[in-house]
Amino acid sequence: MYWRKFNGESIDLPIKVAVEEAIQRETNKAYKLKVCIGTDSQVKGQETEFATVIVFLREGHGGFMFLHNEITTFKYSIKERMLVEVAKSIEIAYELCDLFTYYNVEMEVHADINTNPQFKSNEALKEAMGYILGMGFAFKAKPEAFASSSCANKAVN
Repeated sequence: MYWRKFNGESIDLPIKVAVEEAIQRETNKAYKLKVCIGTDSQVKGQETEFATVIVFLREGHGGFMFLHNEITTFKYSIKERMLVEVAKSIEIAYELCDLFTYYNVEMEVHADINTNPQFKSNEALKEAMGYILGMGFAFKAKPEAFASSSCANKAVN
């Protein structure tokens, strides 16, 4: 799985190693960290592009993120696509959660799903919330889900 920094620089280490190094580096500088993981997608013709982000927030000192993009030609309904986004976020959150526990870093999973029933993405809200909370992760949806709705959104070309 290819990950990169927001500036485009490739992350050549396994993502778990890169995240642990980032946590160590930032905590050694006495920053209190919070990590938010989210995925967004965009349909372009026959393709659907997914962007997953790991956002590191330094309390009172900005943040940075790692990104991963994936393209598929599978045709999704809106509900399926929202749940695939959530599954991609959960997959990376699950891979990294022991690091966050070990280093005492708060972590949230953000879903690019609107809490307003007038929006089509809302169809997937109950399932997404159940999936994320059922895995034991903190859950945020729009408008609080900035990792997916703002950060990952910028990473979908």
